[in-house]
Amino acid sequence: MLLAIDVGNSDTTLGVFEDKELRATWHMASRTERRVDEYAALMFYLLQHEKLDSSHIKGIVLCSVVPPLITTFVELSKRLFQLSPLVIGAGVKTGVRIRMDNPREVGADRIVNAAAAHHLYGGPIIITDMGTATTFDVISKKGEYLGGVIAPGITSSLESLSEKTEKLFLIDFKKPTRVIGKNTEENLTSGIFYHSLGGVKEILKRIKKEIKEEEVKVIATGGLGVLLKKECKEIEEVNPDLTLQGLNFIGERFALEKL
Repeated sequence: MLLAIDVGNSDTTLGVFEDKELRATWHMASRTERRVDEYAALMFYLLQHEKLDSSHIKGIVLCSVVPPLITTFVELSKRLFQLSPLVIGAGVKTGVRIRMDNPREVGADRIVNAAAAHHLYGGPIIITDMGTATTFDVISKKGEYLGGVIAPGITSSLESLSEKTEKLFLIDFKKPTRVIGKNTEENLTSGIFYHSLGGVKEILKRIKKEIKEEEVKVIATGGLGVLLKKECKEIEEVNPDLTLQGLNFIGERFALEKL
């Protein structure tokens, strides 16, 4: 079995694969102040709860956008599984050629998503990941990473409004019953939802126009993709496990290259 670890700015997602089957997934907050022993104890409990034996984990693949937590999870892997994880970064063969001015600027999670999306769906393809930031990644028919877009995340926008304005407060992201709000909460719900929806649609439209491809598939991932897909016909599919699947795919590729 393979353990995939995706460390994001807000949340860390873990998944255990048996070949291509995702046996279990977990989510936890990404906390740099949490010690290795704490993460190890939590990981051990999660595996036990799913009746998974830690000794059956034969490979670990890690991607992180939080540098301090790379060290934490590398140490956890060595202590709990006696394994050194494959850490996605510069120099790791993911199968994705990066056509950027500085390839090292591209986040590891975005490279992993690109590898997964092209492997699963082909190309050209656009991936929109709705997490702490809302990102758009453009992959060519050949599997090349052409570039992308980074926009403020939906939850980040909500938190920023709540923090910087005394009379506004944090609300849940959901589709409003009407556009014109009759109270502050309805105003916020409508504004954030349609502002986000309009931004996603406009960016997708302009990317498609710029790359000049007749048929471009659009895949969404991240926690809020399902909600926006209902209103955004441009999004053809939502795959919440895309990053984990990419880590598994790269892990399998790396293992084959070592044979």
